[in-house]
Amino acid sequence: MITRRLAIDDLRGRRCSADEVSAFVDGREFPLIEGRVATFVWRGDADAVQLRHFIYGLPAEMPFSRVDGTDLWYCVVEVPERSRIEYKLNIVRNGGGEWIRDPRNSNLAHDPFGANSVCHGEGYSTPSWIEVDPEARPGTIEEHVLRDTPFGEPRRVTLYKPARFRATRRYPVLIVHDGGDYLNYAAARTVLDNLIHRDELMPVVVAFTHPGDRLIEYPDDPRHVAYIAETLLPWLESSLPLYGTPESRCLMGASFGGVASLAVAWRHPGVFGRLLLQSGSFAFTEIGDHSRGPAFDPVVAFMNQFRADPGEPSQRVFVSCGTYETLIYENRSLVPLLQQTGMAVRFVEARDGHNWENWRDRLREGLSWLLPGHLWMTYE
Repeated sequence: MITRRLAIDDLRGRRCSADEVSAFVDGREFPLIEGRVATFVWRGDADAVQLRHFIYGLPAEMPFSRVDGTDLWYCVVEVPERSRIEYKLNIVRNGGGEWIRDPRNSNLAHDPFGANSVCHGEGYSTPSWIEVDPEARPGTIEEHVLRDTPFGEPRRVTLYKPARFRATRRYPVLIVHDGGDYLNYAAARTVLDNLIHRDELMPVVVAFTHPGDRLIEYPDDPRHVAYIAETLLPWLESSLPLYGTPESRCLMGASFGGVASLAVAWRHPGVFGRLLLQSGSFAFTEIGDHSRGPAFDPVVAFMNQFRADPGEPSQRVFVSCGTYETLIYENRSLVPLLQQTGMAVRFVEARDGHNWENWRDRLREGLSWLLPGHLWMTYE
């Protein structure tokens, strides 16, 4: 005889036994995904439990309900298909709250501040090309330090050379803002190895940069603009066999790094023919002041200048953003402005937030469109 598994609806509105709670919880993965509905649970003594998610447009704290007579708390949330949601639980006791990762969920996403639990909506799958492929020959990583920079201090550069790198060949170059974070949290090295191996991305030299205070340097700081365009790029092109043409130079960054990429290209038109901008912090004002805090003051000043006179900073621009981000409006509004300049623009939205795995998941589409390998050159 097959016994139906208990559902959360079977436990609501009545007192339940510990055995019934265990029958619902044990052997299941949580959050429990049933179509467009996700059920989050937590067991333990608490005054309240809240879901702290990173979805713009919903209340920041969504309350759990307690099943009468038990220590089981639950929260039911609608999750559109193919969504990816990072979250924590806030356990409230004696007037104080403690943010924790979901102990019943092994899916974690890491970032410079720690880790979050992750809910995968129906239809989402982790891309296969972020996993190490034993058939893909790995590129090499070298560490370099540029001593003489506009910052008045040395700057580290992590250099990626593709497998089968040859001094007798020529390569395009990709300069990545927040390079250490892309390597640590977005599987950038593995992604490059796999996409090049699959001929989806042409063999490319990649310079992963490491900022000082990125909130100061990235929003159109003249020192940073000069560092990328007048120090780092000339060093790369004098040290390596690069094509040295605008269409073979790509700038890339996420969040404030997207602002930095756009600012460098705008200040040096005709130099960088490719831009990959992920969830750019493109805050601007049409009237009045902005409300994003003082760190955004230089961003707004730059974006207001750019919007007034965008020029043609590049040739091809790939823009991506999560629909659950506060920045979705700014990124959507940037696209028609870029298109009006005559640049080729591709814009991609994903049901995700402002995080490294969102940016990781868009790398294949972005890089293969900007610097396509033989596969796309032949069959696209």
